Amino acid sequence: MTPGTAAILCILGIVFLLFGWYMYRALVTLNAALFGAYIGAYIGSRTNDALAGALIGGFTAAALTWPMMKWAVAVMGGLLGAMLGTSLWRSFGLEPQVAWAGGLSGLIFFGMLSFILFRGSVIMYTSLQGAFMLIFGALGVIYKYQSIAPSITTNMTARSFMLPSMVFVPAVFGLIYQQMNYPAAEAKKK
Repeated sequence: MTPGTAAILCILGIVFLLFGWYMYRALVTLNAALFGAYIGAYIGSRTNDALAGALIGGFTAAALTWPMMKWAVAVMGGLLGAMLGTSLWRSFGLEPQVAWAGGLSGLIFFGMLSFILFRGSVIMYTSLQGAFMLIFGALGVIYKYQSIAPSITTNMTARSFMLPSMVFVPAVFGLIYQQMNYPAAEAKKK
């Protein structure tokens, strides 16, 4: 990862952590547009026009996301739940061949939770995504220093809970920050 990409990840991670509920419509639409652009570029690369595919895919995904925001939040939550479930499965040292079971459990649980507790789910998902982006952006910057990179890799390999806990701590702080700064009474006005 280039330093510019790492810096953009860190900045977007902070935005997701601090302003997730306040800007959730724009952030969820941005997520969908980027995902749609990726899929569109993949399909477009088969016809030798990845840029057109990315533009069409990104615009289509964003246009579909805005009117179906609750469903988009459920999909975002399901994807984050799948990553979290798979990560926890691996962290507990369970069979790696069936890590998909942990991912599927997280996908179903967090996807359904989005419909029951919408506001809390949005805050939790944006905090979790922001924490992922912030930590991986910071790791991208740290790995540019060749003297530090091997020791970090060794420590993260030896301690399987290190990376999930590095993501969990800022996610909890982001969740608490958003809960305190954007109270539920404000949510009922929207």
